[in-house]
Amino acid sequence: MPLSPTHLMNYIKLNPIDTPDALVLAHETIPAPKAGEVLIKVAAAGVNRPDVLQRQGLYPPPAGASTVLGLEVAGTIVAVGETVDENLLNQPVCALVNGGGYAEYCIADVELCLPIPQGLDFISAAAIPETYFTVWTNIFERAKLQAGETFLVHGGTSGIGTTAIQLAKAFGATVIATAGNEAKCQVCRELGAHHVINYHTHDFVEVVKKLTAGQGVNVVLDMVGGDYIAQNIKVLALEGRLVQIAFLTGSKVTLDFMPIMLKRLTLTGSTLRARSVAQKAQIAQALLQNVWTLLEKGQVKPVIYKTFPLSHAADAHRLMESNQHIGKIVLVMEGA
Repeated sequence: MPLSPTHLMNYIKLNPIDTPDALVLAHETIPAPKAGEVLIKVAAAGVNRPDVLQRQGLYPPPAGASTVLGLEVAGTIVAVGETVDENLLNQPVCALVNGGGYAEYCIADVELCLPIPQGLDFISAAAIPETYFTVWTNIFERAKLQAGETFLVHGGTSGIGTTAIQLAKAFGATVIATAGNEAKCQVCRELGAHHVINYHTHDFVEVVKKLTAGQGVNVVLDMVGGDYIAQNIKVLALEGRLVQIAFLTGSKVTLDFMPIMLKRLTLTGSTLRARSVAQKAQIAQALLQNVWTLLEKGQVKPVIYKTFPLSHAADAHRLMESNQHIGKIVLVMEGA
């Protein structure tokens, strides 16, 4: 059915209070795609830590982006803007978006839409873009992780962690993960981590040194920050690479740079949202060429912890902030 400018959609409005209760169901006009864009009828939308940060006022959307939360969706293309092939209409896709995902309809750049891997449903597909784009560009493009190298990921049961473990193993790395309890450690093992460290009961620096016969790891992916930064430098091998993608415990630290020089280390990091469409489109194509077959064969998979109806977005954020989840939290539209 053609959409008229008067059609309304449900979406999650963000009120100016710093609690999950800021997220309330509201109604607004369905947006229209511009040149190079498509309109997706959303079936499911992923919930991510940056959504919580945006709700808290710590991660504002880029200029021109929707102020509605939500960085990844899966659904069906129902309208296309100028310059977009009309043959894409009615095609199921998952998409990385700059905002707007917590809604029944969402605008996406056509270059950031990917076909849903065969065998996956909308819920699983909605859990792919944000984490897979982030992991691919940071581990394989920035850190250049190679087969035969050793890789350490912190927060192994987060959405990023569960993705990083699987992809690093699939491409031939030895994987070490950290997690906060034995149940989470077991999930990391089941996902393919060769070694798992409970950071509440063991010093990961000492364990890594023993596991690597004192050599250290080649790549660390960290989202903790704070005291972990200096500890990560300690566990890096010669020519090691530390990739920072978040700072859950703070970004300002006092640091001794001597080991960086002596071990010829590389410290890098990135955010995804602020990159240009062209840059993100290159990541999309790399995923399509290198990872989609793995998803379709079941060699890697999104890990879904729990789903919520769109109207319960506040509950989804409460769960995210509790850190009890393993893998991804997804919002599902009514009737999807």
